[in-house]
Amino acid sequence: MTAYDVESGDNVHPGNPVTVDRYTPGARVNHWITAISLVLLALSGLALFTPALFFLTGLFGGGQWTRTIHPWIGVVLFFSFAGMFLRFWKANLWKSEDGTWMARLRDVLTGHEEKLPEVGKYNAGQKVVFWAMSILIIILITSGFVIWDQYFAQYSTIDQKRVAILIHALAAVAIICVWIVHVYAAIWVRGTIGAMTRGQVTGGWAWRHHRKWLRELVGGKSH
Repeated sequence: MTAYDVESGDNVHPGNPVTVDRYTPGARVNHWITAISLVLLALSGLALFTPALFFLTGLFGGGQWTRTIHPWIGVVLFFSFAGMFLRFWKANLWKSEDGTWMARLRDVLTGHEEKLPEVGKYNAGQKVVFWAMSILIIILITSGFVIWDQYFAQYSTIDQKRVAILIHALAAVAIICVWIVHVYAAIWVRGTIGAMTRGQVTGGWAWRHHRKWLRELVGGKSH
């Protein structure tokens, strides 16, 4: 029976050093499409949010083009993240060790990982980011449709649009903050960015950061 957080493509290769397949090429492409879409949405959204950042519209060919392109990038983000959700949701289910991991967050921040419980493919912090992204993207796409007047103007009232704009803006600020935390954590934990560019990590990295996942792989529970 496959362990809950061992995904198709995860594998261990003996050698010096031992290497571990963490992300398939498809998963990596999916991730980077999502990441690029999110950055483009943040830049174009901020350009439309306040006159102080209107200069950012120059990245998209001007104000009119920014207004036109922004919602379509949102559609790309939604479907791209949906692909990631289908790939990774099971490995991001909350487990008993995740509560302990969160309770020992000080040890996480100070680098005392020996005091933390063994975790699977994703730790509690990564799971929080995953589920926060999932919820916020649903809020953004839903509120975005309400204010996308080019196609959906007749389906909502002015008051509903005003509420949707407020919700959309708040969710956008929240997802930008989540994205910043995600990027910072990826930089802070050496080897994480390499996993999403090359698809592999060393056995030592997996043993230190995701020991339960490595044990499951070595135990022959992978596909």
